[in-house]
Amino acid sequence: MFNREQLLEPFVGEDREIAARILDLAELAYKHNRPEHGDFLDPHGQKVALEVVRWLKGFIFRLNGGYKAAERKRLSLLPDYFFADDVDSPIVALQIEGDFRFTKAAHRDVLGSLMGLGLRREKVGDILPSQQGWQVLLAAEIAGFVEQNLTTIRGIPVEVKPIELEQLAVEPEEVKPIRATVASLRLDAVAAAGYGVSRSKMAVEIKGQKVRLNWQPVSNPALPIKKGDVLSIRGRGRVVVEDILGTTKKGRQHILLVRYR
Repeated sequence: MFNREQLLEPFVGEDREIAARILDLAELAYKHNRPEHGDFLDPHGQKVALEVVRWLKGFIFRLNGGYKAAERKRLSLLPDYFFADDVDSPIVALQIEGDFRFTKAAHRDVLGSLMGLGLRREKVGDILPSQQGWQVLLAAEIAGFVEQNLTTIRGIPVEVKPIELEQLAVEPEEVKPIRATVASLRLDAVAAAGYGVSRSKMAVEIKGQKVRLNWQPVSNPALPIKKGDVLSIRGRGRVVVEDILGTTKKGRQHILLVRYR
């Protein structure tokens, strides 16, 4: 069907593990003649997955996170004689409601409560705030378990019920173009311009591994940045290096950034 070792050769570390899981999916789909669905992947994992599937013959694939702008998505592999529209979604949305007027719950509290049920992070997609509480995207195979067993978040009793994906409280992203001039195309300089903080403060955040470059944690403020790179900090959105516009007479760099929140 395919040469597994040859396809895995370009990948190392975590990327190789992701690629191997994608090939496992392909082998199952081929063996059982049915669609197979992988775990949720972050944007970097999705990129690795797409590098693998482009070499697979006889399959069609879909990346689905439950809504168009989802950050975490599942890869579905289907034998190419299937109609993708006839395959049930591998994702279920749950509404979580509770009285959080006096005890606030953050994203990390919801995720922590889900992990406390013994779930793997890879089975949980995006977690969205809503007026009534939170909405969680989950792998369909564990949604029923969560509905029955998630009873509290931060000690607050919660009610959990399934909702349609069309009911997700997805807010449109705020987009802010930023033109800036930086001393160099180092990570700390570009990130500082994108997030509106000092370069020294940003360097501390990078060393603390709070900043991701192309969805991967980094700790070196001096990493070089290029056009198309994506910087992200949890809770503060992401910054895309839209363009590098040239050098000033004093040797500084003109850049165009786009910040999404």
